[in-house]
Amino acid sequence: MRRCTKLLFARQYRRQRHPPDGTTIHVTHDPAAAASPTIDFNAFLAVDIRVGTIVDAKPFPEARKPAFRLWIDFGPTIGVRKSSAQITEHHPLDTLVGQQVAAVVNFPPRQIGPVVSEVLTLGFPDAAGKVVLVQPSKPVPNGGRLF
Repeated sequence: MRRCTKLLFARQYRRQRHPPDGTTIHVTHDPAAAASPTIDFNAFLAVDIRVGTIVDAKPFPEARKPAFRLWIDFGPTIGVRKSSAQITEHHPLDTLVGQQVAAVVNFPPRQIGPVVSEVLTLGFPDAAGKVVLVQPSKPVPNGGRLF
């Protein structure tokens, strides 16, 4: 890739991370970080977070960081969607099938190596920054929306 192309991509990336109003988009895992700027309720409602059950999980050796490929069933309306998740530290592969997880289902698909990730599986960082999945404490119907 030529230098001028690299600079163009870097400028576009910075623009996405620093909106015109001067705020900084939340990108930190530091629990002591300040809260993100206030949003209105409609902005929250625009993010469609649903619960689904993992129906298949496979290693993802092509990923830059250790990750698994997940197939998550969000019920009859949304169906089964694919995701790539960096959850290898706390979630052994052989324990994932059957677990319910939360995911954003209305982001555009994202190419991650040779895989297209259709949903963003949600988690919180532990003290070392490793991902712990967001999961309901009791079984709930697949496709249920977070409110």
